[in-house]
Amino acid sequence: MNFQDMITLRSVSIEVDSYGVPQETKSDTDVYARVESVSASEFFDGGQNGFKPEYRFLVNAWEYSDEPEVVFNEKVYSVYRTYRRNLDLMELYVERKAGRHGSSELEPI
Repeated sequence: MNFQDMITLRSVSIEVDSYGVPQETKSDTDVYARVESVSASEFFDGGQNGFKPEYRFLVNAWEYSDEPEVVFNEKVYSVYRTYRRNLDLMELYVERKAGRHGSSELEPI
């Protein structure tokens, strides 16, 4: 399998600080992946279920730990579906995660 594109797997956790205020913590892991377009049927089925599929990332299964976000080309995507193709390969199906004004990062209000 030819993994030549670098992506970032991002985990997000919420912890409460000493004042009782929730604080979001992000942890990034860079991995190599194979980037593919989603199929027409995936695009159609995703649209029927309220998603806007953009990419399918193929990664080594042992490198993926249920991270909910992927960063690729400085844009943040949400993982809406995964598929374990075999013992070594995981498929991540993602949609664009947009904040206010169409930015790639969610901005505080």
